[in-house]
Amino acid sequence: MRDLIIRAENYFGFAALGTSWRTEFLAGLTTFMTMAYIIFVNPSILHDAGMPLAGVTAATCLAAAIGSLLMGGFARYPIALAPGMGLNAYFAYVVVKKLGVDWHVALGAVLISGLVFFLLTAAGIRQMVVNAIPSELYSAVAAGVGIFIALIGLRNAGIVVADSDTLVGLGNLSAPTTLLALFGLVLTGALLCVRVKAAILIGVLATWILAAVTGTIHWHPEPYSVADITSTAFQLDVSGALGRGLLEIIFVFLFVDLFDNVGTLVAVGKKAGLFDGTHHIPRVNRILYSDAIATMAGALAGTSTVVSYIESAAGVAAGGRSGVTAIVTGLLFLVALFVAPIAGAIPESATAPALIIVGSMMMTTAAEIEWADPGVAIPAFLTMLAIPLTFSIANGLAFGFVAWTLLKVLTGRFREVNWMVYALTALFIVRFWYLAR
Repeated sequence: MRDLIIRAENYFGFAALGTSWRTEFLAGLTTFMTMAYIIFVNPSILHDAGMPLAGVTAATCLAAAIGSLLMGGFARYPIALAPGMGLNAYFAYVVVKKLGVDWHVALGAVLISGLVFFLLTAAGIRQMVVNAIPSELYSAVAAGVGIFIALIGLRNAGIVVADSDTLVGLGNLSAPTTLLALFGLVLTGALLCVRVKAAILIGVLATWILAAVTGTIHWHPEPYSVADITSTAFQLDVSGALGRGLLEIIFVFLFVDLFDNVGTLVAVGKKAGLFDGTHHIPRVNRILYSDAIATMAGALAGTSTVVSYIESAAGVAAGGRSGVTAIVTGLLFLVALFVAPIAGAIPESATAPALIIVGSMMMTTAAEIEWADPGVAIPAFLTMLAIPLTFSIANGLAFGFVAWTLLKVLTGRFREVNWMVYALTALFIVRFWYLAR
């Protein structure tokens, strides 16, 4: 048994990463708790597309488990995966409800996009995309994702709310759920100041317990059985997707997943210190294969595109450095497959402080940007702002790439831009044109 443990520690590089089993377990648990909301949010969105609620709930848990276990065990990264927010809304409200595509056919399109991902990875094209990102934008993406995560946390806490006159405004700080979130924020911050390793997890659990004691948890579990997955599993219509010529829809699934995945990878990997000085990403092939296989598995199970989750940064902030973090998260999603309603008892007021704290931690990368050089500062700034303000990592990368290339060309430094950056810039411009139609 001891030999097996040592081999596992060597495989995951515990010594080089300076981590331990305890740290990795706590990090995986932290990641799971900050993204467990997807178990209920994803089914509620896809249910609007006519998909069986219980079936999608089971499919969500299974897809998240498969994706996270692959990323942790095969790629050895502390990044968890699950059906992506945004893409599930596009699936339900645009593809199915607006365009009138049957959900079985839409699932077929998701499977095809996953297969295309796999083939692009095998051909080395996705790796070229990852390597084409200018090193200065790596830091900007990480900082932008940090602001993005914090904004989600502030919104979930009720601290920041929508305002028709000023776009956003200050929420009701006396609301019970907001007070709970503020309690969690102060507690977690104080624990981090005294260097408690499990600070984020303790903050989530303490706020959850306080919410239960004060009666602010509104939990109404729906009837559920793991056998309900049969209503969505293998119910996709691939021939229908090909027959209808849904190339545009497949492209959207492909494009958003590609750049959201790359952005999450860059942000989480940089925060975890997993890249070398040249921003080389070790085992990038395995990362991309895991993402592609997870999307195909999700489609077969009965859910929309599976993506890397920015909430993985919470696990990294808790000390997660190896694939064991993602494996623990994946195993917890497997458990949730059988007891999914229980995860619904974790309120947003308990997880929101963790997202805000993690966002603050990720801002350290902004110091690596050469702000005195406008050619670097402007694209970096646009990237950082566009990610949270458009609620899309892909949009942030798009603004950054276009600004980077145009400034190089207009200042006569066009030879410093490689052909892949030009190609991606053209693709981003076409995307902006398409969205503006």
